[in-house]
Amino acid sequence: MGITKSDIFSEEQNKLAGFFKVLGHPARVAILQHIINQKSCICNDLVEELGLAQATISQHLKELKNIGIIKGSIEGKSVCYCIDEEKWKQIQQDFDGFFNQNVGTNQCC
Repeated sequence: MGITKSDIFSEEQNKLAGFFKVLGHPARVAILQHIINQKSCICNDLVEELGLAQATISQHLKELKNIGIIKGSIEGKSVCYCIDEEKWKQIQQDFDGFFNQNVGTNQCC
């Protein structure tokens, strides 16, 4: 299978694909849901909450932070994470634009 050439796709298509790729892992969805449900920044409770190794959680947090959906701040020896509300709204708008496209009635299938 050939290598995907991202430069032949639009900026919007690449951006959406990046979001879908990062959000396509159930651990990352669980992390986001946990942060949202806490309604505050979370620091060290993800290992206990999700039952995954610290290194695994750190890797997932890194991916979420890379797309900007979470942000972190250092407090002592730990890093606390919360949802970046501005980015969250932007991603929501991007997804709404994608899913609200008029599909019409397709009679061929």
